Amino acid sequence: MAGKPINPTLKMVLEFGPLVLFFVGYLRLRDELLMIGGQEYKGFIVVTAAFIPLMVLSSLALWRLTGHISKMQIGTLIIVVLFGGLSVWFNDERFFKMKPTILYVALGGALGVGLLKGQSYLKLMIEELMPLQDAGWMILTRRLCVFFFALALANELIWRTQSTDTWVYFKTFGLSLAMFAFFMTQARVFQAYALPDAEVDETE
Repeated sequence: MAGKPINPTLKMVLEFGPLVLFFVGYLRLRDELLMIGGQEYKGFIVVTAAFIPLMVLSSLALWRLTGHISKMQIGTLIIVVLFGGLSVWFNDERFFKMKPTILYVALGGALGVGLLKGQSYLKLMIEELMPLQDAGWMILTRRLCVFFFALALANELIWRTQSTDTWVYFKTFGLSLAMFAFFMTQARVFQAYALPDAEVDETE
């Protein structure tokens, strides 16, 4: 079910605002050690603690404004709260750095299970955004499944071998740009398997 339309700029702010604020906050606090409740925390942990409620509030705002939130957004929010919370609770940044890995493995695994059953779970998640013929959905699902696992591997390599600064830049810009580039390269699939206008109208 498609949500109610809202201002595109507002939608972008709500979707990407928490990530941008995380990045800005990290740049300001990355070299700081803060004493909170008798416990010493790195700036990264403090910014992570602030990022979690921002994600929750932005998701709630999107839901209230549109009347809809996708299964993918719900899953992402759950993983952010879980692994971000673990990082704060144990004062260990590794949990939050593993979050993208867990998210992309979960997404890739879910799509893979659907493919084994001859179904496109991607269609179930975002059909209202991109009306396609079933054959198109299967092609896109196979490619995105592989892509998600590649992102998971990239995140593991970067957070385990590179500095926290490098990982934050990768999370903020690298993952978003990679996702954008992936869908841009699928233009031929969208064109070749787009549903005729009449068929789209009948399904609305």
